Amino acid sequence: MKFQDYYEILGVKRDASIDEIKKAYRKLAMKWHPDRHTGDDRAAAEEKFKRINEAKEVLTDPEKRAKYDKFGQHWEHGQDFRPPQGGGWQTMNPEEFESIFGGGGFSDFFASMFGDDMRTRYGGARARRARQARGADVNAELRLTISDAIEGGKREFGLGTVQACATCGGSGELGDHVCPSCAGMGRVRGHKTVELKVPKDVRDGMVLRLRGLGEAGQGGGETGDLYLTIRLQGDANYRREGADIFADVPVAPWEAQEGAKVDIRTLEGTVTLNVPAGTKSGQHLRLKGLGLSHEQGGRGDLYAVIRLAMPEDPSDKQQELIKQLKESGPKEVKGGARR
Repeated sequence: MKFQDYYEILGVKRDASIDEIKKAYRKLAMKWHPDRHTGDDRAAAEEKFKRINEAKEVLTDPEKRAKYDKFGQHWEHGQDFRPPQGGGWQTMNPEEFESIFGGGGFSDFFASMFGDDMRTRYGGARARRARQARGADVNAELRLTISDAIEGGKREFGLGTVQACATCGGSGELGDHVCPSCAGMGRVRGHKTVELKVPKDVRDGMVLRLRGLGEAGQGGGETGDLYLTIRLQGDANYRREGADIFADVPVAPWEAQEGAKVDIRTLEGTVTLNVPAGTKSGQHLRLKGLGLSHEQGGRGDLYAVIRLAMPEDPSDKQQELIKQLKESGPKEVKGGARR
């Protein structure tokens, strides 16, 4: 395991007072709280926040700090560390610590050095809280492509979840100490597989309440709910601008030249698009009310974006006619990014 230099983590000297340690902690906790970060930065901030809370738990507790100082003065942050044998050293296996307090909280280093102390003081916390009747509600996000939404039906998804920490009840603290299960976060991450029927009126940001799909209740209590936020994303064929959908529709040159009726997939099922004669590549044909639902009610529009295309397997005659087309007139086309 890696040695954790708690003084370095908080940026304080080894002889810092409790007040100095708490002041440094508050400043860093505000800077690195996960709610102040988004995207890829959030996971890194969450891990940093946990280590800051771990350092605070040790350095503000006189007994833990004395024990830590006794064995930590000759080690450097990140250096391989093995607890010394004998001398009254008591260690708990990190797997045993995890079984009592849950994973994802304090580091293996902390578990090895202070696990027995935490078990003695808080080992029953999880069992005591287990008597609470209702399971915790769970929040999760589901990313759907527009093609997924159009296909509809029932889908099975694996979801990353966030729920209140069962040990501390979401407070991040046990008395005056940092909760060892969530390392002060107040919430823990998990994974859940659910089956969902994609709503016909799906929209980006829609929150679905799936009853009984949260955390299991304790002592026969009611199961919590899953609050699922839908995030709609564009894909190779469909793009989104607000509630409007832009769909690429390939048509053959003769269909664009002479006009045609083309079947396309929408949220309302298959509809027939009328392609007028003389339609040009890139032209937008509007299908009113076939876009996504507005949060305030109503629907956006679907815009069919015409893309000229050839059949995937043209016949020999078609290929010969293409050669004749090239030789029968102007050979260059203009527009777009082409010079």
